[in-house]
Amino acid sequence: MTATYRFMAIAAAMAMPLPATAQDATRGKMVFEQCAACHSFDPTQNNVGPHLKGLFGRKSASVEDFTYSPALRRANITWTPELLDDFLKAPQEGPFRANRMPFSGMPDAKERADLIAYLKEATK
Repeated sequence: MTATYRFMAIAAAMAMPLPATAQDATRGKMVFEQCAACHSFDPTQNNVGPHLKGLFGRKSASVEDFTYSPALRRANITWTPELLDDFLKAPQEGPFRANRMPFSGMPDAKERADLIAYLKEATK
C-alpha cells in the first residue's frame, strides 16, 4: 500500500463517528437514588420536586398541584432525553436559569446517559 493510500485509509477511519457509549439503566437506577430524595414516580405524590411519571413528552411546569419556579414556567419546553441531558448538565443555564431546584448539575456525560436510560423505563 502506498503512503497516499495509507493516509487516505487513516483519514477515512478518523472521519467515521465513534460508537455511542452504551447506556446502563441499572447504573442509572443507582444514580437516581440522589434524585429520589425530592422526586417520585408516583403520579399522586409530589415531594420537594414534582413527580416524574410521564416525564418524557410532558411540558415543563405542567404537573398539577406543584408550584414551579417562574424559570420552569417560562421555559415552555417539552421534556425529551436531549433536553433533560442539557438540564442535568447545567440546571441553571439556558431556559432553566434561576430555577429553584437545589442541584448544581451532573458534569459526567456517562452518568447522565445512564440516569436518562433508567428514567426512560421508570417514568412510563
